[in-house]
Amino acid sequence: MCRNIKTLFNFDPPATEEEIHASSLQFVRKLSGFNAPSKINEAAFNLAVEQVNDAARTLIASLITLAPPKSREEERAKARADAAKRFGREAARA
Repeated sequence: MCRNIKTLFNFDPPATEEEIHASSLQFVRKLSGFNAPSKINEAAFNLAVEQVNDAARTLIASLITLAPPKSREEERAKARADAAKRFGREAARA
């Protein structure tokens, strides 16, 4: 799907409202094909973002796992290492 949408469940600290909203916005952008909708589509676009945001919050709050929460710092370090392998050292620093 979209590489910019990150996993938000089972992290310590938990996902913030801003992270959930950003993922919802990215998802609606991907589905609609609009980075920013035209005035005629703005209301429908914004409603979709709100609905996806609500569904995402409900989903995250409802999920259960026995696995310990993942560390954001460890996951960030893994992503940097993967980027360094894939794109070279400079990409990992960005």
